[in-house]
Amino acid sequence: MYTLGEFIIENRDHFSYPTEGLLRLFSSIKLAAKAINKEVNKAGLTEKIIGSSGIINIQGENQQKLDNFAHQVFIESLKSRNIVCGIASEESKDFIVVKGEKENSFQKKYIVLIDPLDGSSNIDVNVSIGTIFSVYRRKSSMNLTMDDFLQKGNKQILAGYIIYGSSTILVYTTGNGVHGFTLDPSVGTFYLSHPNLRYPKIERIYSINEGNYSRFPNGIKKFIRYCQEKKENRPYTARYIGSLVGDFHRNMIQGGIYIYPKTEYSPKGKLRLLYECNPMAFLTEQAGGKASDGENRILDIEPLNLHQRTPFICGPVRMVTKLEEFINP
Repeated sequence: MYTLGEFIIENRDHFSYPTEGLLRLFSSIKLAAKAINKEVNKAGLTEKIIGSSGIINIQGENQQKLDNFAHQVFIESLKSRNIVCGIASEESKDFIVVKGEKENSFQKKYIVLIDPLDGSSNIDVNVSIGTIFSVYRRKSSMNLTMDDFLQKGNKQILAGYIIYGSSTILVYTTGNGVHGFTLDPSVGTFYLSHPNLRYPKIERIYSINEGNYSRFPNGIKKFIRYCQEKKENRPYTARYIGSLVGDFHRNMIQGGIYIYPKTEYSPKGKLRLLYECNPMAFLTEQAGGKASDGENRILDIEPLNLHQRTPFICGPVRMVTKLEEFINP
C-alpha cells in the first residue's frame, strides 16, 4: 500500500516540475491537515474552537473559530517549508508574501490559493467539512504582483481537497488523474485508498439547495424538474450537504451533478472562483467530468480579483451538458 510520499515519487515522471517541490508542498499540506483533523475530532468537547469568532471576514460572512484556526495553521505550515512565495486565503483580504533568503530561488516559485475550511457553517452540527487548495507557478521574476494570483484555472499545476469526515481523506491531481489518500490516525500517515477516481457512467444524484428554488433562473428550475421525472434512469436522488467538499466527494464517487447557480440575490454566483471553483473544476475534468458556470468552461474564466464569485456546475459530462441546454435553449 503506497503512502502519499511513495506515490508521488513513483509517479514523478508525470509531474512537469521538480519532485522535491511537490514533496515539500505536500509536507506542508499534510502537516496542517493533521492539525486541523485533530481539532475537528474534539470539536464537541471544547468551546474554544466551535461557534462564531465574532469576526466578519472579507466575504461578509461570520467567521467561525475553526475558520480562523485553519487559516492560521495553513499559513504557518506553508511558510515553514521554504517552497511557497505567496499565499492567498479565502479568509484574507489581500495575498500574503512569504519572505526569506531564498525567495527568488527554485524553492520559492509556487503560489498557493486556499479555502482553509470549506463548509464551516456545518462545524457545530458534526457534518463533513474540508480544505480546498490550488497551486500555480509564479509568473513574476522578482516581486510578487496580483498577476501571480489572478491566473486562469487551466494554469494550475496541483489542486485538491481534504475532507474531514468519518475518515480524513486527501484527494489531489497534478493533471494525471485523481487520487485519494486516507489518513491512518494511529501512525499519522496518508495511504493510497482511492486510485484513479473517475465519475461513474451511471448518473444517480443531483445536488442543489432546493430551498432557493423560487430564486433560481428558469433553466435551473427546468433541469430540476427533469431530474425528478420518471423516465429512463430517472428520477435522480436529491442529496445536498451544504459543504462543497462533502457534496463533491460523494458525487464523484457515486455519480452526480453539483449545482450552485446564480440567484436573484447572488446574480454573480456565490462560490469563489479561485479558492473553490478552479481547483474543483481541475479535479472534475481529471476525473472525466465537466465544470461550467452554465455557459463557459470554469478553467477558462479570466480572474479579475482575488475574491471573484461565479456560478458553479460540475459533474458527469452528460449531466452538465444537459443542464447547459436548459440554461441556453
